[in-house]
Amino acid sequence: MSLLPPGRREETERRRLFTRRAAALGLGQLGLLGFLGARLWRLQAEEGERYRTLAEENRISARLLPPPRGRVLDRNGEVVAGNRLNWRALLVAEQAQDVGATLDAFSRLLPLQEHERARIERELRRHRRFVPVTVRDFLSWEEMAQVEVNAPDLPGILIDVGTTRLYPEGEHLAHIVGYVAPPAERDMDGDPLLALPGIRIGRAGIERFHETALRGRAGAVQLEVNALGRVIRELDRQEGVAGQEVSISIDAGLQRAVHTRIEAGTSVVVLDARNGEVLAMASQPSFDPSLFEAGVSARQWRDWTRDRATPLINKATNGLYAPGSTFKMVVALAGLEARTIAPTDRIHCPGHLDLGDTRFHCWRRQGHGSLDLRGALKQSCDVYFYELARRTGIDRIAAMANRFGLGVDLGIELPGAKRGLVPTRAWRQAQGKAWNPGDTVVHGIGQGFYQITPLQLATMAARLATGRAVQPHLTRSLGGQAMPGGRPEDWPPLGIAERDLKLVREGMWAVVNEGGGTALGARLPGQFGVMAGKTGSVQVRRVSREQRERGFRVERQPREWRPHALFVAFAPYDAPVYAVSVVVEHGMSGAGAAAPLAREVMVEAFTRLRTPPLPPPAPSSGPRVAEAGAGGKR
Repeated sequence: MSLLPPGRREETERRRLFTRRAAALGLGQLGLLGFLGARLWRLQAEEGERYRTLAEENRISARLLPPPRGRVLDRNGEVVAGNRLNWRALLVAEQAQDVGATLDAFSRLLPLQEHERARIERELRRHRRFVPVTVRDFLSWEEMAQVEVNAPDLPGILIDVGTTRLYPEGEHLAHIVGYVAPPAERDMDGDPLLALPGIRIGRAGIERFHETALRGRAGAVQLEVNALGRVIRELDRQEGVAGQEVSISIDAGLQRAVHTRIEAGTSVVVLDARNGEVLAMASQPSFDPSLFEAGVSARQWRDWTRDRATPLINKATNGLYAPGSTFKMVVALAGLEARTIAPTDRIHCPGHLDLGDTRFHCWRRQGHGSLDLRGALKQSCDVYFYELARRTGIDRIAAMANRFGLGVDLGIELPGAKRGLVPTRAWRQAQGKAWNPGDTVVHGIGQGFYQITPLQLATMAARLATGRAVQPHLTRSLGGQAMPGGRPEDWPPLGIAERDLKLVREGMWAVVNEGGGTALGARLPGQFGVMAGKTGSVQVRRVSREQRERGFRVERQPREWRPHALFVAFAPYDAPVYAVSVVVEHGMSGAGAAAPLAREVMVEAFTRLRTPPLPPPAPSSGPRVAEAGAGGKR
């Protein structure tokens, strides 16, 4: 019990209560100051770098700079795929208050189609908000100025100068050079360059094959911006690495001349027989590759895909044909190597060969009589090669065909090129069917299951001419560095006896230069030397015995029933430089349609490529003195 008077006790209690409260308040203030001090130390010492970076990012905008795409040049340095500047309107979503309103305002100036609007919205969802998205490409000067004048009403819209791919040769080189188009989702490989607006990647041809080299590497620029995102000044710039320059073996002048000379359904390949360089590769019809840069319309795509002449397909590398009589040199070499025939052996041709209850006809109904190998090649006797194939066997023939580049991957720098088919017994058995002697007979004249491309036929001609395993190729140099394969000695010998090759070459010489040859009308003018070649025609529909007996005339049938016309050749005969293959769909005969065209192409090559002219051939310059007689039609 306290002795203090009541008033004094109350005063004492109030002081004690105040003291406790003051102490608690002091401790609270001290704790708060301690917390603030610790937080301030953490912000400055531990997280200071992070917040400095964030502040710097608010002030500095870093952007990627797309590098110029590498050019593609022909063998003479002529640009066949280059770049040109163009204006485009971009949209940066984070700088637009309302993306939809901005697009509506832009559309009132330059109307946007529904598919364009859908594409923009799709790209906005795919990219981060700070990544620019292309709203409209290929702006004219007037359109660019209209957007710039109305910039205050178009928040987030900016005008940029980009590049457009330029193809000076247009459809002449479309199948070889290819084209570029915007990248799709499947093309994203982690390269941030592909997310930039206006970037194009190779979709076909050389553009696709050398995509990585042509693309280059992105640069970067640092810009100082204010709180509204407006650029104040450029702080730093690192230019990107431009795409590498690609030089190809094509001669643009020769390519133009050949391409304009041929009609729809025709393909022509010209190789340098010594090293395999592709000098020209024409396929008709073709297309304009620049259309893919801006985007192909639905109507244009329907027109292309519905065209039975397939303008988007390179027939030289993707057209598959039976080789017909142009294959007979392969059968001859297979027989000579297997010793199933000797150069002097003769086979009688009565106009047909009977095997069991099946009759196989020669193209010449009355037959050719008794022929040796050289005469059989010259006159393209079917019965001779029926019998030779029967003796040799399909597997030996197929192995020889592969050595000459038929039915194999040639490694040409054109993605999607076909390897074709040279059938064997094993291939037929894998289909659950047996190979019979009649199949071998038919394949002896290049009919049947064969699927060969014109490029492979030209390769065969080059290998026949040189005896080396030359590979067709398009790339001469990449980034200024010469590619291997430019010298004849870069390619190994085929391993075929020279005497056998010489005999076959003599038969090809006789086809063009000797009386009775099937392509006598394709002889070259004297100043260009001598050409050796082989005609061929390929049935696309079987003619029955009943039709033959009724006097079937294929020339009276619809065009799609008529045979394909083929011709392969090399020249000059004594020192081969050029190898050519020609395929004319439904051209009826190699002698009538393909051989004259090959002659024109050879003359063009000798003239344009400035090959030193040869002196007029002496009467004895060929393998044999010419005999009197008229050329055949095979």
